Amino acid sequence: MTKIIPFKAVRPTRSKVGLVASRSYESYTDEERDSRMHYNPFSFLHIINPGFKYDHVIKGSERYNLVKNRYLEFKEDGVFLQDEKPSLYVYKIVNRDKFEFSGIIALAHAEDYENNLIKKHEDTISDREETFKTYLKTVGFNAEPVLLTYPDNDVISTVIKNAQESFPEYEFTMTYRDTHYLWKIDNPETIATIQQEFSNTKYVYIADGHHRCASSFLLYQDKKTHNPNHCGNEPYNFFMCYFLPESHLKIHEFNRVVRDLNGLNKEAFLVKLDGFYKIENRGTTPYHPESAHQFSMYLDGEFYALVLRKSAYAFNTSLDELDAYVLYKTILQPILGIEDLKNSNRIDYSNAKNELINIKSLVDSGEFKVGFNMRPATIDQLKNIANEGLTMPPKSTYILPKLRSGLTIYEY
Repeated sequence: MTKIIPFKAVRPTRSKVGLVASRSYESYTDEERDSRMHYNPFSFLHIINPGFKYDHVIKGSERYNLVKNRYLEFKEDGVFLQDEKPSLYVYKIVNRDKFEFSGIIALAHAEDYENNLIKKHEDTISDREETFKTYLKTVGFNAEPVLLTYPDNDVISTVIKNAQESFPEYEFTMTYRDTHYLWKIDNPETIATIQQEFSNTKYVYIADGHHRCASSFLLYQDKKTHNPNHCGNEPYNFFMCYFLPESHLKIHEFNRVVRDLNGLNKEAFLVKLDGFYKIENRGTTPYHPESAHQFSMYLDGEFYALVLRKSAYAFNTSLDELDAYVLYKTILQPILGIEDLKNSNRIDYSNAKNELINIKSLVDSGEFKVGFNMRPATIDQLKNIANEGLTMPPKSTYILPKLRSGLTIYEY
């Protein structure tokens, strides 16, 4: 039932693609971003931060109009060219750990989001949705795909593998030491084969990009309402996505660190914790959770193993099984008094390869009092929660791959 639609991507020239493609704007520090823009005039960052050339911070509608202008300048200067035929784009990333992500960049239909065929597992914030909708309406393009995941399919996998046997349109390595490859599929029969396989796929799931997906849907509603001749084929009906098989999705956990013990001393905190968990002091030996509903806690220079007392917690929905939610319902909310995970300044989140070392460092610094580490969520948990119409707590998953902006662009 899922639609996947080819399009004429606007893309950097082969010689410029490694210079143009950038990480998401928010992933850079101010110093890192300024350095990249200073030394690289072709970075996509120049388009989304048009005030840099004037050394001036520009916001709101003025910024959006300048983003559009800067994008048009890149096209006029021949940095970007548009493909002549509607295509699907096989996109492969091999990261520094040699993990491979291979999927298809294409368009999804806003109606599939409206009809809940594109499933979400996170709440979105209305103000951010509206802000980004206004941005999209002004600039007129998508530059970073929404990450969607679908059940592994042998036919689609074979098409992807066959495409990768030819010479790629792009092959380049970024400073993060991940290598990117892109192949174009413009053969109508091959495209039809892929579309047929996706039409037999009941649901796809948003892995990353909930706000971009919601904003694209709001834009679709807005333009549809104001178009008396709407027919369903206009460019605003679609938005750009990266369709990735479930086996290629990498889900990591976010750690939680809390600044205080909600007025409790260490001993009183451990007593309250004992009502929910069997507690084992591991001393200075780092502890990694061994299974679901177990947590590693770092407090006052020592690691603790926490094992949930099943008699103290009820499992009624798929959300109840999620460790990030278990931690919230048994510790963060009832003991530490953190109600609003989105807006509380008493809690912070970290994701790092050496997660226990990072937690220990943050707590030992004195800025935080206690830290928690858990096992990552599974793709089945993500899907089950989405299927039940439930939403995960903030920062429940850190999902790879992280996609680049400016690699393929969809104009509408």
